[in-house]
Amino acid sequence: MTDDAGGTSSGGSGPKNPFSRTWLFLKQVFDELRKVIVPTRRELLNYTVVVLVFVLIVIGIVTGLDWVLGHLSELVFGGGAGG
Repeated sequence: MTDDAGGTSSGGSGPKNPFSRTWLFLKQVFDELRKVIVPTRRELLNYTVVVLVFVLIVIGIVTGLDWVLGHLSELVFGGGAGG
């Protein structure tokens, strides 16, 4: 089976030994981890504040929609059985 580029779909030229494939995978993982930039304390605090503010805004929107839709459903369907 081949892909659109004409190569094999399983990678083709990679190592066939499972230990070699595992070693290659781990090597690639560590290579990618070296590229990661750890944020400074100030950046981390800034990101945390942004996320918390965003979550509070979403909570406010969902609460407002719940309140509005709850009142609309009471207008449409009435106050329930016993009221």
